[in-house]
Amino acid sequence: MKPKIKRIGILTGGGDCPGLNAVIRGVTKPAHDYGISVIGILDGFEGLVERKSIELYNKDVSGILASGGTILGSSNKGDPFHWPEESGGKVKIVDRSKDALKNYEGWGLDALVAIGGDGTMNIAHKMSLMGMNIVGVPKTIDNDLEATDLTFGHDSAVYVVAEALDRLHTTASAHHRVMVCEVMGRYAGWIALNGGIAGGADIILIPEIPFNWNTVYEKVLQRNMRGKRFSIVCVAEGAKPKNGSLVTKAKDLKRTDPIQLGGIGEYVAKMISDNTGLETRTTVLGHLQRGGSPTPFDRILSTKFGTNAIQLVMKRQFGRMVALKGSEIKSVRIADAISKQKLVSPKDSTVLTARAVGVSFGSENL
Repeated sequence: MKPKIKRIGILTGGGDCPGLNAVIRGVTKPAHDYGISVIGILDGFEGLVERKSIELYNKDVSGILASGGTILGSSNKGDPFHWPEESGGKVKIVDRSKDALKNYEGWGLDALVAIGGDGTMNIAHKMSLMGMNIVGVPKTIDNDLEATDLTFGHDSAVYVVAEALDRLHTTASAHHRVMVCEVMGRYAGWIALNGGIAGGADIILIPEIPFNWNTVYEKVLQRNMRGKRFSIVCVAEGAKPKNGSLVTKAKDLKRTDPIQLGGIGEYVAKMISDNTGLETRTTVLGHLQRGGSPTPFDRILSTKFGTNAIQLVMKRQFGRMVALKGSEIKSVRIADAISKQKLVSPKDSTVLTARAVGVSFGSENL
């Protein structure tokens, strides 16, 4: 007979996003109904390495459904297998995964629920190979996990982008300007694509479709000549021109992926202004896309993910991640979830829809 699940841990890794608290609530409440105690590990995998945690009771998760951020804190610099130690002004990368495993065992955990994106799932998979019983919950505003149709947080980020573009429309129209809005997404263009369509962007530039400068110039000039004296450009932070390179603003060796993207919006705006003579302005939404209250869709999806994660724990189906497949919550192997990044196909139905209503991706003949 398999031993009873008595105590579990839960952590939120990587960047924060709306819906994290809803998942914590969705795990903790039913866990207590099953007689399982729950500890919240603070600041993602940092807390697992440095032994930082709190006990979670029903009162702690009451009223947090609509709250943004995470009551447990998070970190995208706490990879136990890529742990930064500073000495003499230099950063040295060491492996502290054994410390993480020691704390997992010291807390008497029977399982760990890890909430995060591809980075968190990669760490979770490695930890499971070391003997931890892990269940994953997919979280990222970027929506770049192949194993699930959607990740929670994406809908909330798209809402922010769409609202921003709505507001930029009015000032762009009033001043007859080209407005360039830079959005997040790293190497995936889902936020720019969905947010751009929802916000009525005229040009959407994404990493998966390298763009031609002349096509971009022609689009804004043609709009101007036809009496539409403004244009809205929604550009993903990972977008780049054909034969060009990514625009980066810094490198942080403490992160598993040290590249910090940023600056493509200003670059696109300058090139448009210099080559068309049209007045151009830039808005960078940045962390606005990760903050604030989750949309109703994300609240529901997060709650479903949380309650289904505890069901996987109860069934001792470890090494798996909950996933949205159609309208149903299923589970997939974490190893399969991280095997391939979900990127936008140039033939994706959403791309074709955008093209049908006149959106340019900077890559086609007008």
